Amino acid sequence: MKNKNIQKGFSKLPVSEKRKIAASLCDDAAAAINQMESFLHPVPEVQQVLEGLSENTISNYPLPYNVAPNFIINGTTYMVPMVIEESSVVAAASSAARFWASRGGFHAHVKNNKKAGQLHFLYRGDINKLRTAMPGIEEFLRRYAKPVTQNMEKRGGGILTITLKHRPEVWDHYCQLHVEFDTKDAMGANFINSCLEEFSEGMKSYLRATAGFNENDYEPLMAILSNYNDQCIVHVNVSSPLELLEEATKELSAEDFVRRFIMAVHIAGSDVSRATTHNKGIMNGVDAVILATGNDFRAIEAGAHAYAARSGQYRSLSTATVEDGIFTFSLDMPMALGTTGGLTRLHPMASRSLQILGNPSAEDLMMIAGAAGLANNFAAVKSLTTTGIQAGHMRMHLSNITMQLKATQEETQKIKDHFAGQKVSYQAVAAYLDQLRNNQDS
Repeated sequence: MKNKNIQKGFSKLPVSEKRKIAASLCDDAAAAINQMESFLHPVPEVQQVLEGLSENTISNYPLPYNVAPNFIINGTTYMVPMVIEESSVVAAASSAARFWASRGGFHAHVKNNKKAGQLHFLYRGDINKLRTAMPGIEEFLRRYAKPVTQNMEKRGGGILTITLKHRPEVWDHYCQLHVEFDTKDAMGANFINSCLEEFSEGMKSYLRATAGFNENDYEPLMAILSNYNDQCIVHVNVSSPLELLEEATKELSAEDFVRRFIMAVHIAGSDVSRATTHNKGIMNGVDAVILATGNDFRAIEAGAHAYAARSGQYRSLSTATVEDGIFTFSLDMPMALGTTGGLTRLHPMASRSLQILGNPSAEDLMMIAGAAGLANNFAAVKSLTTTGIQAGHMRMHLSNITMQLKATQEETQKIKDHFAGQKVSYQAVAAYLDQLRNNQDS
């Protein structure tokens, strides 16, 4: 590391000074500054919004903003915004959406939309006495948190349940209040955390004011939402009679295609090595929609993978079956999303994404993101069990390869023509480009 000096007061420096310090760590500081500045938004008001979203912002890191058309979900047609750098993901989603559009589209519903959080604390008093007092404690805490909950309650949401859990096997005297919430169209992280912090103080106030209790028996540890939202589940499926799947692939009959597809999904349900990559394919589509709409993809990733391991073994989030000649491919996963608050309205393109989707409710957005995940999963498993994943992936990756090789527009077109229908690899493209240039020089 070139600069081992600890930066004091860095966050208070002007943006230009922060940029200069970061650039000094690069081989060519002047070039680094120029590059960082070239990625600033040309509209000052937009750049001001972007800088206000995070801490120590010195530039922007753009990702492609894409759309996947032809998604029919519960009879409504969507053009789905996707923010992702991998072109094959958008191509796969679009292809699967088009394929299923003529076979009834995607069917989806939200099984539940509850979110949860916990107040973690130690209680060294009589736990049975605390448990007996819970109805009064709950009533007190609801009143205590009213300044935080009243606006959400006006929108039809708020605190649903409060449950005391005693967990001495985790730590001596360890307890938690497990709280379920309805946050309507908001993702609700700030609301939930604020409620739980009020509960933390409220518990102390209750114990102090209530005869027979001692506030010194209570030690609050943490008040925080949970991203394990196993009560906030979206279900998405596609289904078709086998005879309508004859065009799924040129290589196989419908029966063989479905047989191999189901085996592949079953393997992902049984083998952690395959399940991890299988679920990553689902998250390709889900994350791209979440990013495009200003939601928290890290929270969704964490919750999805925890849910995949809920049986004690990490498994596939999707399942495939055939019964009475009907093939069904389905996905169940937690998906705590919002369409109000946070980045969904602050980030101009997140707001635009929601407009493109017809200003959906949070539950609608859960179904849209789930459909994108299932579409990508279908396309991936279909490729894996027929032509192989690399053929399509590398064709879509061809533009990236030509950019890396600094091919001209004319050379790029010749490369695309040459590799149409052929296997693509970096080495093969590089060799063909050398051949083109050698022929031109001779």
